[in-house]
Amino acid sequence: MLEQITLLIVSLIANTFSAFSGGGAGLLQFPLLIFLGLPFAVALATHKIASVALGVGALVRHAKERTLTLRLSLEMLLFGVPGVLLGARTILSVPEQMAQTALGCLTIGLGLYSATKKQLGVTQVLRATGLRTSAIGGLGLFVIGVLNGSLTSGTGLFVTLWLVLWYGLDYKRAVAFTLVWVGVVWNGSGAVVLGVLGEVQWSWLPALLLGSLLGGYLGAHLAIAKGSRWIKRAFEVVTIAAGLALLAKVYL
Repeated sequence: MLEQITLLIVSLIANTFSAFSGGGAGLLQFPLLIFLGLPFAVALATHKIASVALGVGALVRHAKERTLTLRLSLEMLLFGVPGVLLGARTILSVPEQMAQTALGCLTIGLGLYSATKKQLGVTQVLRATGLRTSAIGGLGLFVIGVLNGSLTSGTGLFVTLWLVLWYGLDYKRAVAFTLVWVGVVWNGSGAVVLGVLGEVQWSWLPALLLGSLLGGYLGAHLAIAKGSRWIKRAFEVVTIAAGLALLAKVYL
């Protein structure tokens, strides 16, 4: 019972912050699963499945705001999902220390970059749609999808910043797209592959799913209420913290 309560509390906190800042649930949730004794591959598959509930919770809240456009939603699905499936199939062949180090450094860089650009993502300046925009944007989504399928923490943050940088969304709308499509479809695709190829700690999932669902809804509500400036600051804090946590896990 104590184990289940611990899983529920950590999952609720991690996913609330993730839904508010646009990613980073694995910063707390994934290391906890390993700390409690799960092997890396089992913890990864279990975390991915639980993260789907984060997207569902956020979807329930964001659906009321009608912030998701069909064109960008389709691009995130068509380009991102194949990358997720590729990444999930190849994760076991990638040296874990090298992958986590690279991801940690890149995640810190994202936070610092956003912090130096004071107006980045505060207001929405949409890029003109066209073949070039879709091609480059899709390539970026595919690459991030590979990272999402193979690694554990921070890749949702990559999607959020890519939507701000390339597509011109503000943080509020970018977070909505990330939580719904990355949370539900990308993580769901990765979870299916990892669940088939590996193992899942099914007895832990009820607490993790409940915490993810409630955290997703609560974080999305806070993001809608506070707006892009608050989300931008939260994004920067979470990215830098996530990167430092990844490096600490590898070298300490």
